[in-house]
Amino acid sequence: MSRREYLKKATKTQTTDASEVHETVKTILEEIEQIGEEKALEYAKKFDKYEGNVILTQEEIDAAIALVPDKLKADIQFAHDNVRRFAELQKGTVANVEMEISPGFVAGQKAIPVDAVGCYVPGGRYSHIASAIMTVTTAKVAGCSHITACSPPQPGVGVAPAIVYTAQICGADKIMAMGGVQGVASMTLGLFGLPKANILVGPGNQYVAEAKRILFGRVGMDMIAGPTESLVIADKTADAHIVATDLVSQAEHGYNSPVWLVTNDRALGEKVIEIVPGLIADLPDMNKRNAEAAWRDYAEVILCSDREEMATTSDEHAPEHLTVQAEDLDYWLGRLKSYGSLFLGEETTVAYGDKASGPNHVLPTSRAAGYTGGLSVHKFMKIVTWQRTTRDASKDIAIATARISRLEGMEGHARSADVRLAKYFPEETFDLKAVE
Repeated sequence: MSRREYLKKATKTQTTDASEVHETVKTILEEIEQIGEEKALEYAKKFDKYEGNVILTQEEIDAAIALVPDKLKADIQFAHDNVRRFAELQKGTVANVEMEISPGFVAGQKAIPVDAVGCYVPGGRYSHIASAIMTVTTAKVAGCSHITACSPPQPGVGVAPAIVYTAQICGADKIMAMGGVQGVASMTLGLFGLPKANILVGPGNQYVAEAKRILFGRVGMDMIAGPTESLVIADKTADAHIVATDLVSQAEHGYNSPVWLVTNDRALGEKVIEIVPGLIADLPDMNKRNAEAAWRDYAEVILCSDREEMATTSDEHAPEHLTVQAEDLDYWLGRLKSYGSLFLGEETTVAYGDKASGPNHVLPTSRAAGYTGGLSVHKFMKIVTWQRTTRDASKDIAIATARISRLEGMEGHARSADVRLAKYFPEETFDLKAVE
């Protein structure tokens, strides 16, 4: 029986007025599909307050890049190199393989990159340079033929220069100055001279997430992401100030970004609760407002009896980001099963993964980590199969196929095996009746 105790309990859960958002997004998508570029531009003018070029010219790209300080360029290059090398490692785990099922019957697996990728890079409340690195770089390593980076422009400015620079060095073929549902729709439909996207990736607000949800099926997705979230597992050895800082660093994402502390040490939990408000008060104004609301309404501090209950509690939450600041890190690496990305030890932190360390930061939220991982090079690759056989090797397969098909009532399937047996082995008689 669980003996969990809540030292702090959330008063809200991750909910929005889903019905209102759905109807708004559905209307925008339908209108853009019916009318096309004209309607997309109309929404861009309304929501982005922007009337410049939708697809940036090389001259505009060069001008934006010239505005990026060299120090920031070096930081972006550093992060890009780490993400690229990690994606290359992941790609190395995928191989084209084949095996001989039976003498003369060969089957195989082949990895084929998708053709066209649409990478959404948020640029509203924050300009997410790192999202461009994570999505564009990974698609490029996968070998995708065409990559579009789409980001909301600022009125009178356009796409943030740092995002333009990042998209360019990471390998984007086109940079699109359009945000929100209209940007997602344009990539999906292949407007403004773009190829129709095979897959859309990258985070966004609730409207972008709902657009992806509605469009899923006609176009692939990385995942349908909700508000970002983070859970910290900490025991008596943890530094309360660092734990509190890490929680606040993730709460600043948004007013509805939950953070959880799971501990078996009451003194630590109470100390963190004491420290957090002061850390939040010291943030810049917008970040402070987000973190205040997230901590007040969505944060929880959960006291468990032992480390097994801590692990079970964490797995039940299946958090997007999971940090462990506790003894015996190898135990936690082996025991924990449900998370988007795991950060082991005080020496690393979620912010490293968010920005520069290498593993991808596009991760499952809202307990989706219970069944899927985050964005990786594999998401941009189709694992397909093939087979070929000699006539002699097809005999046993054909016999089994015919019998199973008839048992299932699939006579047409059975006959596609029958005709081959009749053609390849005209002197033989086969029992092809269903086996009851």
